[in-house]
Amino acid sequence: MSSLCVLPPECLLQPFTVPQRLMLGPGPSNVPARITAAGAQPILGHLHAETIEIMNQIKSGIQYAFQTQNRVTLAVSGPGHAAMECAIFNSLEHGESVLIAINGIWGERAAEIAERIGAKVNTLVTSAGGYFTNEEIEQALDKYRPVVFFLTHGESSTGVVHPIDGIGDLCHKYNCLFLVDSVAALGGTPICMDEQGIDIMYTGSQKVLNAPPGTAPISFSERACQKIFNRRTKPISYFLDMNLLANYWGCDDKPVRVIKHLNTLIKGLENSWKRHKEVAEYFHKGLGEMGLKLFVQDKKARLPTVTTIVAPPGYDWREITGYIMKTYNMEISGGLGPSAGMVLRVGLMGCNSSKANVDKVLEALADALKHCHKSRV
Repeated sequence: MSSLCVLPPECLLQPFTVPQRLMLGPGPSNVPARITAAGAQPILGHLHAETIEIMNQIKSGIQYAFQTQNRVTLAVSGPGHAAMECAIFNSLEHGESVLIAINGIWGERAAEIAERIGAKVNTLVTSAGGYFTNEEIEQALDKYRPVVFFLTHGESSTGVVHPIDGIGDLCHKYNCLFLVDSVAALGGTPICMDEQGIDIMYTGSQKVLNAPPGTAPISFSERACQKIFNRRTKPISYFLDMNLLANYWGCDDKPVRVIKHLNTLIKGLENSWKRHKEVAEYFHKGLGEMGLKLFVQDKKARLPTVTTIVAPPGYDWREITGYIMKTYNMEISGGLGPSAGMVLRVGLMGCNSSKANVDKVLEALADALKHCHKSRV
């Protein structure tokens, strides 16, 4: 008899088969074979010349995807939340004023993170499915005089893509850094960091980039670097301290360099924007022909990577998503945060953004509406 009190679990002695599913929720998305193959490459040492070369290539890819020449551009090890915390932890100090635009759950999360580090949090709030005009933003900037303004580019909880043009100029007019969360949007709809005056921007690997979760590209403008590298106090997180991360990625002039992880990036940025727009419009047309309504009424505010559909009256959205998963091995999701119980969310991101996948999800939705229980409304 073994002298160990805890024996090896039987479940770990057996192989585990992962099912092949079509991931059409708001993320993660399916990972193409070429990317899974890259993940199976041999392990390198963190200071090997090849690793440094890989990191330099990753940095160049992020600069391309973000459309920026920022020298402080890198990938954080962690999900989109890690990049959100990295951006907020480094750009804000205790007692400083921040303005956060809230039109969904990601603005709410940013406000809570900023509050936890002792920042003075001011909010600009609209209802789910809405967005802010530049006039509303300028009024709030003038009123609160924040050092940072946070905005979600692609609000995946409500399916809204927020206009970006002109906001960077407004922020700089009021001596404020412009911080953009583009986790659910980057690569699927146009955004150009330098041209649009964005000071800090981040995204996630598991959305349009079609990579496994756990890597979060982020970039800082020279304006942002002037603030974060001249803080009165150290950031509260050692792991996310940009003084260290910038050195890890060779973004500063210091000789020591420690190496982090790698990421895969998209190719053909303008083609990707065009394809996501066309596929989303094809999907929206098909939904309309089925009699389903889109949650975001303003066409120009519809996020092409995540479509929000008004939950069909009389149906339980959980039964619809459960039926589609069981019958078609396909994931679609319900609402999140302010849209919980109100919508179905379908993600068409990266390699999943195709008319063939639209046809599949339309077929699945039509079938679900036939077989799921409908109560009298």
